[in-house]
Amino acid sequence: MANAATYFVDRHVAEGRSDHVAFREAGTGRSLTYGALAEHSGRAAAALLALGVRPEERMAMLVLDQIEFPVLFWGALKAGVIAVPLNTLLAAPVYDSILRDSRATVLVVSQLLYAGVVPVLADNPYLKHVIVIGDKDGDHTIAYDAFMAGGDTVLPAFDASPDETAFWLYSSGSTGQPKGVHHVHSAMQATAETYGAQVLGIQPDDVIFSAAKFFFAYGLGNAMTFPMSVGATAIIYAGRPTPDGVYDIIKTEKPTIFCGVPTLYAALVAHIEAVGAPDAPLRLCISAGEALPENVGTRWRTAIGVDILDGVGSTEMLHIFLSNARGDVVYGTSGVAVPGYELRLVDEAGQDVGVDEVGELLVNGASAAGGYWNKREKSRQTFEGVWTRTGDKYERRADGRYVYCGRTDDMFKVSGIWVSPFEVEQAISSHASVLECAVVAAQDDDGLNKPKAFVVVHGDRPDDLEAQLRDHVKDRIGKWKYPRWIECVESLPKTATGKIQRFKLRRDA
Repeated sequence: MANAATYFVDRHVAEGRSDHVAFREAGTGRSLTYGALAEHSGRAAAALLALGVRPEERMAMLVLDQIEFPVLFWGALKAGVIAVPLNTLLAAPVYDSILRDSRATVLVVSQLLYAGVVPVLADNPYLKHVIVIGDKDGDHTIAYDAFMAGGDTVLPAFDASPDETAFWLYSSGSTGQPKGVHHVHSAMQATAETYGAQVLGIQPDDVIFSAAKFFFAYGLGNAMTFPMSVGATAIIYAGRPTPDGVYDIIKTEKPTIFCGVPTLYAALVAHIEAVGAPDAPLRLCISAGEALPENVGTRWRTAIGVDILDGVGSTEMLHIFLSNARGDVVYGTSGVAVPGYELRLVDEAGQDVGVDEVGELLVNGASAAGGYWNKREKSRQTFEGVWTRTGDKYERRADGRYVYCGRTDDMFKVSGIWVSPFEVEQAISSHASVLECAVVAAQDDDGLNKPKAFVVVHGDRPDDLEAQLRDHVKDRIGKWKYPRWIECVESLPKTATGKIQRFKLRRDA
């Protein structure tokens, strides 16, 4: 049977790991064993069918990172229902758009998030059931406990094929409106057998904590796919991953693997440098979402004594396919292809580029999505046979390592030469007074593109910061690449997954 729930959930019961803890909630004391997950997800599947939900219908999940999430996710897959985890930090109009686009017939929502979707529920033509995790809230909702009580049997997993759609993830919207990306049952195991096994080297005794949430492809792999592939334990946390909160979780829950994003690592390392490293048995840290600035990686290694494996993944590929590896970390690069994936760099004509030349990154691997829902033209542009276009510009060095140069639509020319915004950002971020920054193209009085930097200051701001930064960039990467304009800001616009929304900065530039 190819249903992913058979491999990730029920297999552990058959192999004697029923008593192993699969998930532990930070700060609440709640936990869920593999045996309990197998039973509860089977009951959730039966409860969905009892409501009249049919295979291939969609179940939207506006659910925090809590014990009920894996129960519902795997319960949906066992029922043949397509789970659609939603970003928990969006506005009501965006939820309205996604719920209509997905045509979900069921919405499961954590009570803390329920008020945020109330305005869009009444007029939705597709929703038949709203299940609230917590106390019943509203005349037309079902309490989670009452819903689960409707599962009066433990349903075995639906007999799915490897290529059958299992779940959708909506893209993070770093370039605009989120897109529904559909993944098949075999995709999760493909990421477990490549990145999980061959880069992380995940083991049954590992305890993994991902600051990235379940609704994010990166977080779903970190906290669900990889630990569940070997029977390990995941620490989950429903709250917002602030630097001090994450620090406390690392200190108290003692993870062996920590998964963050560059923005969080930058803030965490500043916090650690101020208060000291947490006492935790960390053996590995990983980063994705955006390229990790070199200075953040080196400062983290100095402060913690453990490297960060910077990697590249996407919602379309489900997880990381290009990464640094244990014992082979070079900060400032994204590493090499993860075993099981092929990479190409191509120019605008689709021709392969040479060493030290910039091209768009294409990837081939078994975890690729089936396409975008209701976006045929965009699917045809992104998924070209076995190759998936990432929209990222990279340069491949002579040693085979890949260096990030920016998004395809972020690159611009200065004096006829391509400029990588990320290269300029790396140079700026290496200055001691900079916490983080973003660089976009802005036009001068002659209508020509030049770099403009938006900078978040770390600590006290020097009076001559702008001049310092310009000289700093000139000294590090070249006199013509320095930012002509520097604007200090309180924060950078980001998606809920930590990606900088440069399209908003370009609009304001």
